[in-house]
Amino acid sequence: MSGGRSPREADGAERSDWRYTPDRMAPHRLSGRTLLLSTAIVVATAVVLLAMGRVPICTCGTVKLWHGVVFSSENSQHLTDWYSFTHIVHGFAFYGLLWGVGRRWSVGARLVAATVIEGGWEILENTNMVIERYREVTISLDYFGDSVINSTADIVMMMVGFVVAMRVPVWASVVAVIALEVFLVLAIRDNL
Repeated sequence: MSGGRSPREADGAERSDWRYTPDRMAPHRLSGRTLLLSTAIVVATAVVLLAMGRVPICTCGTVKLWHGVVFSSENSQHLTDWYSFTHIVHGFAFYGLLWGVGRRWSVGARLVAATVIEGGWEILENTNMVIERYREVTISLDYFGDSVINSTADIVMMMVGFVVAMRVPVWASVVAVIALEVFLVLAIRDNL
């Protein structure tokens, strides 16, 4: 023991200081169960989206790794696009939010919760009501909702952001979020 503190306090595990969160002090591993549950949520989201009538892939008949034209009928139809970066930001935000409200939960439970939230967002975002509202506000008349492959990739991008936030210091997460938001404003004049 050092200075009368318990061994747990000495190694920082009990500190409430934002620089010493348990997730940053413990090995950064997610269990197979967490990955399986998260994958099941992504698959369930895809099934719901298909049942809602969303197209599985772009109606153009191809699947691109990247599609960079925002105002086109292929936006949000391929694996990744400019809005994929906003889903990475979601991962950072969900990590911070769930760390704050679910501090006693395992990091795996928080990732599963974040995946449920993001999956729910993808379902809501692809309802006719939200799609019509988006078309009215943005005058993007070629937008008819995300393809299922794009929605599932968006959820994976959120998971990437969550895992990065889990592994880096808080200051690095904040810098990354600000940098992504500024990058999107400069690149496409849009962001989260």
